Amino acid sequence: MKQLLLIAALLLSNAAHATDHPLITQLLAQDKAPPGVVFEIVTGDSAGLDWAVPQVADYAQRLRARFPKLEIAVVTHGQEMFALQKSRRADSPEVHAGIEQLVKQQHIPVHVCETYAGWRGIGPEAFPDYVNVAPVGPTQVKLYMDLGYVLIKISSAVNGSPVP
Repeated sequence: MKQLLLIAALLLSNAAHATDHPLITQLLAQDKAPPGVVFEIVTGDSAGLDWAVPQVADYAQRLRARFPKLEIAVVTHGQEMFALQKSRRADSPEVHAGIEQLVKQQHIPVHVCETYAGWRGIGPEAFPDYVNVAPVGPTQVKLYMDLGYVLIKISSAVNGSPVP
């Protein structure tokens, strides 16, 4: 019975990674780490971070297991970023906890876009201290790419699963 449970757990674990972003699969197969990885999250969904944060956390954990010193960053600059406002913490406690864990425990900076927030009348002070407010989200992504970081776009979900 124990062996059956172990086999079931392994199958579920493999199924969970079956929808890996192709670049994650490629990076995990490499012998040498890239200079870094930047996850760019842009969804048209105000609840997009509900599925994107756990996905990025999983990817980051697996990448760091393979390459312990890998630099990783996250930039979110779509509708989903507004869930990170201080005033939305009670509405999205899991998202805030996940972002805090990325920042404080895994030392992964998380950026939101000041320009997009400004278009909505939201200033940088609306976001908690553990979130970096970048002047322009796409420019922040480009800065990381200029440093040689590999870009992994997390942009949409179908039935709660990310689509690369």
